Amino acid sequence: MVSGGLQYQFARLSIAEKLIAVNVLVFLLDSLSKVLLGYSFSSWFQLPKDFLEFIGQPWSLVTYSFFHAGFSHIFWNMLVLYFASRIFLNLFDAQRFINVFFLGVILGGIVFLLSYNVFPTLLNTNTALIGASAGVNAVLIFVCAYIPNQEIRVVFFNIKLWYIGAALVIKDLVLIGMGQNIGGGMAHLGGAFLGYMYARQLFKGHDLGAGFTKFRKGISNLFKPREKKSPLKTVYKKQSANSKAEYDRQARQRKIDDILDKISKSGYESLSKEEKDFLFKAGKED
Repeated sequence: MVSGGLQYQFARLSIAEKLIAVNVLVFLLDSLSKVLLGYSFSSWFQLPKDFLEFIGQPWSLVTYSFFHAGFSHIFWNMLVLYFASRIFLNLFDAQRFINVFFLGVILGGIVFLLSYNVFPTLLNTNTALIGASAGVNAVLIFVCAYIPNQEIRVVFFNIKLWYIGAALVIKDLVLIGMGQNIGGGMAHLGGAFLGYMYARQLFKGHDLGAGFTKFRKGISNLFKPREKKSPLKTVYKKQSANSKAEYDRQARQRKIDDILDKISKSGYESLSKEEKDFLFKAGKED
């Protein structure tokens, strides 16, 4: 009963909340292994700086993002991800969120690898990359670039999103210049760059994550059982139902796109109550 209840509660979470839950669970398990066994299994999943080591564990280009160095590391990452995702998922669906987050993680990891193998001054540092910061930065900067003039409340005053994005990037540049957390800072910038480019290309009608979506679905289909062929009559009815569902989905997406265009031109407050309610419900359904 308890297991079923937990599964039900987990299923009700948004994609971002599920990602946060998984990160917290991994952090707790890793911390527990350090206490009980005196060993962290993160070494199998962290992203090494050396290319030869990376070739031996290529999965680390993604898995490094699920491990964190300490409580403050995971706390701030998950806090920023939670608030950034609330804005993101009111604009786009879960699939696009996954694309932006994990492409940010991947590009951040690639930039980290390059930074330690192209710039000789960095090679003397013995380190590996962990943390979801590149993916978090990608989501946050995506939102800042897509609706830059949207204001949010920060403590006692309102601030435009693009100010937050600019401050985040400047902070990483300053820390890199001071020689602090150079590899992590480079990964942060890689994630931020991905988020910015994704948003700007989306304005032009280009989805940078389209290929990544097909790749993920292709991998997922490998583990799905094959369906038995249905009679011709049944197939015809199924196709008809699918056609209607696809038409409804496209009509709904067109309405969402029209609302997003209005936000980008005039801001969120220019929306009518009906438009705000529709956008909110669309984000919840996705």
